[in-house]
Amino acid sequence: MIGTTSVRGAGRDSRSALRRAAATVLRPVHAVSARAAAAADRAAAAGTHSEPALQRAVGRPSDRSLFRLSGGVLTMVGVIMLGFVVQAAGVSALSHTRTQATLYDQYRHSLADATAPVGQVDAEGALYPLGTPMAILSIPSIGVKEVVVEGTTSAALLAGPGHRRDSVLPGQSGTSVIMGRQGAYGGPFSRLHELAVGDAISATTGQGTSTYRVVGIRDTATSPAAVDGAGRLTLVTAGGDPWLPEGILRIDAELISTPYATPQRALLVGSLTAAEEAMAPDPSAGLPLLLSLEFAVVAVWACAVGRRRWGRWHVWVAAAPVLLVAGALVATQTVILLPNLF
Repeated sequence: MIGTTSVRGAGRDSRSALRRAAATVLRPVHAVSARAAAAADRAAAAGTHSEPALQRAVGRPSDRSLFRLSGGVLTMVGVIMLGFVVQAAGVSALSHTRTQATLYDQYRHSLADATAPVGQVDAEGALYPLGTPMAILSIPSIGVKEVVVEGTTSAALLAGPGHRRDSVLPGQSGTSVIMGRQGAYGGPFSRLHELAVGDAISATTGQGTSTYRVVGIRDTATSPAAVDGAGRLTLVTAGGDPWLPEGILRIDAELISTPYATPQRALLVGSLTAAEEAMAPDPSAGLPLLLSLEFAVVAVWACAVGRRRWGRWHVWVAAAPVLLVAGALVATQTVILLPNLF
């Protein structure tokens, strides 16, 4: 009996100790719950909702945090748009100048080596790739001296004026057509509307230098037919103000120097793709533009996440160049997707 009583007493003492320990652990929890319930009762009595407490309970961000996050995202989008504007209005002109310098050196060497193009195809009978330097166009009265590349797609005209591939080269018998941008990427033809009848135009190709005289300025597609055996040059750009085009401006000039021989043509009039016509967009920029936009979205997301982890200024120092590059990429592909004479 004594042993049984001792065991029972020890059991009661153990249970009492466990209850006291549990009460000690749970006392702060009960106190917090009581304070939260009291706060909720006071808020209900005042006719308000204890939203901050509820947000802390379920882990939702506060309105202030959401406001800061949305403000940061909008700022990042603004930086991307700044990159877009800087690229389209400023950096693109510098890019055009650099590209022209490279093309001029390349074409000068081809002239010295007697390998400059004199027709639509090379010595092996293959069409020249888009972007190949084909001629040097000079218009002293408006300060134009540009290397003319092959092709008139929006992407090709980023480098400078483009030779319409189904027309003859400048200086040859027939009509040669050269298109150029009015506003973006240096706007090489931005002053084309200032030309007057009688102004001189010269073009240098692999056959030599030819001279033209302006005979007409028009905004219609109907071109006066060139006299058999004579040469004509038509310059094409957008009409109206830069980035706000109003139709198409065409300058007609007649060849006043002796025409050069015209090689057999591989492309006839009307055989070009739709993207090479005047004021046509280049659909090939669709996928690159989509990828550029995805890159911009990922950049904004990464900046938003990094801002919460490492702080605002640390992230901005690293992210600002990336966002500007994203804006520049989007701008370049957008310009290509716009009409080719912009």
